[in-house]
Amino acid sequence: MYQKDTDKKYYPKYASGRAEKSKCPINSLKAFLVGGVICTIGQLFFEIYQNLGVNTDDSRTLASVSIVVITAVLTGLGIFDNIAKHAGAGTLVPISGFANSVVAPAIDNKAEGWVLGLGAKIFIIAGPVICYGVASSVACGVIYWIVKMI
Repeated sequence: MYQKDTDKKYYPKYASGRAEKSKCPINSLKAFLVGGVICTIGQLFFEIYQNLGVNTDDSRTLASVSIVVITAVLTGLGIFDNIAKHAGAGTLVPISGFANSVVAPAIDNKAEGWVLGLGAKIFIIAGPVICYGVASSVACGVIYWIVKMI
């Protein structure tokens, strides 16, 4: 009983003295700038593909694929994680964050082999996102279809 009371009184003071102070303004600025750079690079790819004569829809797709491939390569080389340490949420721009979440577990588990390591672990983080994304898309589609029928 005495130990619990002591923990409740002193732990908050202990934890706050040891916790790293948040640098919210500078972290927000870093995230904003890095996220903006990633989006700008995506826009540059879009413009390049447009100038090469690719139609608008295909240019959008190719720009997204380019960002995914670059993120996957940078993750494999260990560069993207270093960028993410400094940029935080700025690297979570959906397409680059998704590519990183697919490649990182595969890299971490490659020592376990192609099937049990890479194959089994590649979607460990992204799998739930895909699963619930597809399920919510189907649910929204069914709701839309029902409303459209009324």
